[in-house]
Amino acid sequence: MLEQVLESVQVVGGSVLTLFLLMTVGFVLGKRGMLTGGTLSQTSQLLLYVVTPAIIMDSFAMERTPALDRQLLIAGAALAGTYGLYMLLSIALFRRRDPDERGILRFASIYGNKGFMGLPLVQAALGSEATMVAALALAVFNVVIWTHGIVIIGGRERLSAAKVICNPAALGFVAALILFLTGLRLPGPVEMTVGYLADLNTPLAMVVIGAQMAAVDLPALFRDRRLYLVCVLKLVALPILTMAVLLPFRMDATVFMVLVILSGCPTAGATSLFSQTMGKDTGLAARLVSLTTLLSILTLPAVAVAAQWLAGAH
Repeated sequence: MLEQVLESVQVVGGSVLTLFLLMTVGFVLGKRGMLTGGTLSQTSQLLLYVVTPAIIMDSFAMERTPALDRQLLIAGAALAGTYGLYMLLSIALFRRRDPDERGILRFASIYGNKGFMGLPLVQAALGSEATMVAALALAVFNVVIWTHGIVIIGGRERLSAAKVICNPAALGFVAALILFLTGLRLPGPVEMTVGYLADLNTPLAMVVIGAQMAAVDLPALFRDRRLYLVCVLKLVALPILTMAVLLPFRMDATVFMVLVILSGCPTAGATSLFSQTMGKDTGLAARLVSLTTLLSILTLPAVAVAAQWLAGAH
């Protein structure tokens, strides 16, 4: 058992160190003024609108089998159940907060940075089969934030069916699902192009996050006490809750590990985007994203190792 834990630490530690080094490149570029403002925004748009759909399509380019179908159905059901739990917990914890802050705090607690942090870690540590489960989780995430996420920050009047259906991840998922269910494949050159674009996700996402960290006022982050409960909830409590809820079902080890790792991702960058769009406290949102991202460098490896150990144990 000790050997298994040490092996998990070595694999995850190596993966996290690689991601951290990529973030360091972005941090240096940001500090030197080479990746800031408009350039950073454009790189983020490239990730969102091109790379994210590509990685979802590339992840689903696998031969369909009954076992894989069952694995994806279980993952989908588990995602729905855990999101429901996260939502209920956020209501209970933040119901007495100022109305202007409540929605942001709830959103930041529920929704993690699955595309820019979770997916690269899953890719690096667990491989292609796990990446497919993570791609499914990313598609579900995008549907949920454009429905429930919009409501808790901006109210029901902000809901838009077009944004739910036409966001890049949803479109990529629909295309990927059609190909997966029918067994069709893209023409060779097109499939290779999609694969090359998907490969950009890990290095580009980490460099972008590092550049974003370069602009953060670290002392101000730690002075804002409103952030601490969200940090503990998002990075520690939710992964523990996810493990506790999923473990008794004795599900596929890959699905279990992916869902636990994704539950421990730092607050999604969409928190800042939605807050800005809807006239909320963008400063609070940005600090939540920054502090959880910074602390996740320490917590995510522990979550990943715990997930691998428990998956092996059961």
